[in-house]
Amino acid sequence: MFVIIWQFTVPPERAPRFEHLYGPDGDWVRLFARHGGFRGTQLLLDAAQPGSYLTLDFWDSRASYENFRATCAEDYARIDSAGEGLTASEHKIGEFTTVAS
Repeated sequence: MFVIIWQFTVPPERAPRFEHLYGPDGDWVRLFARHGGFRGTQLLLDAAQPGSYLTLDFWDSRASYENFRATCAEDYARIDSAGEGLTASEHKIGEFTTVAS
């Protein structure tokens, strides 16, 4: 499993649009879902810090994600552009893989 985690700070007045774009029925998930290696996205809101969100995007592997990025660069850029101005900040926390036991 390959997971990409982003952190966002969203002003309250932009939260509904942000949640729509990044949520389980949003544009990002619809784009990701067109690719076989995509396993799901979780949008998390920090209960102690209003406006602080995490997204966790789950893929079969890094290769699946990289294939998606190579084949959907234009659509990715379009949706990324649609999200401009919705956040006060965004930070990629990292790219993680599961640890075999």
